Amino acid sequence: MKVFRIYLVVAFVCLTGYTLFVGSNHGWNLLPVFFSNIAEMTWSGQFNLDFMTFLGLSGIWVAWRHQFTGRGIALGVVAFFGGMMFLAPYLFWASAQAKGDAKILLLGKERAIG
Repeated sequence: MKVFRIYLVVAFVCLTGYTLFVGSNHGWNLLPVFFSNIAEMTWSGQFNLDFMTFLGLSGIWVAWRHQFTGRGIALGVVAFFGGMMFLAPYLFWASAQAKGDAKILLLGKERAIG
């Protein structure tokens, strides 16, 4: 679990730095570029569509882990739009709450225990 948590910190720090660099050099208007790549039917678009399905899966998993409560759905939406910038801190927090128990980390405490 320690290596996993180190990976999460490194990924978050690297991605944050990269995002700040790209945003300051190219602007913060990501969505038109993202969706225009998909509409062009290029490899960049294929990658973006593939990535978006991972974001959807991430959002659904986070909402499911919180049993689709209002808070869980809100976190799922943030997971979808936030990507790894949300998921890395979320998993870091969840792994600390799970105290090394992968079953609790993946399923949530309610499903894993009861």
